[in-house]
Amino acid sequence: MWPDLHQIYRTNTGVIIYVSQGSKSPHDFVVRYREPGKRQRTPKHIHFIIDLYLKRKGNRELTQRLVEHFVNQVIGQVQPSVSSPPSLQVFSPIHTSHFQPLNAHGEYSVEFILVATELIMIQEKTNYPHGNMNLKLFQRFLSEADIFSVVSTASYR
Repeated sequence: MWPDLHQIYRTNTGVIIYVSQGSKSPHDFVVRYREPGKRQRTPKHIHFIIDLYLKRKGNRELTQRLVEHFVNQVIGQVQPSVSSPPSLQVFSPIHTSHFQPLNAHGEYSVEFILVATELIMIQEKTNYPHGNMNLKLFQRFLSEADIFSVVSTASYR
């Protein structure tokens, strides 16, 4: 058993990204975050997809490159967590510099999306080693599938 909340990362804008122990497997965890002055929340795939649509509307090419980064860099490199709490495996603050212009669009900073999405991907690999929901979601977004199909994938339970 580990403490209820364990801080993993604090963004430059003061958003604190936490994890708490989950129940699906021995190293399962739940990603949570708190923005300054707001209550704690649990990010969902649907939140990121909506934000990515807003970012794509503002800067299509750079948003495509961000999602390609998840598909080509992060998903292929993250491994199941073997420690509790987990650690970031791919993220480096240098990654945020490439995508900074996207901060002008949508709700979330690129830094937050990079960290929180990586943790969600680690969570998927930890609980479902052969799972590919994240990959399918981002591939559908990249293929510019109809929005209903992408949102359905993002909100699948």
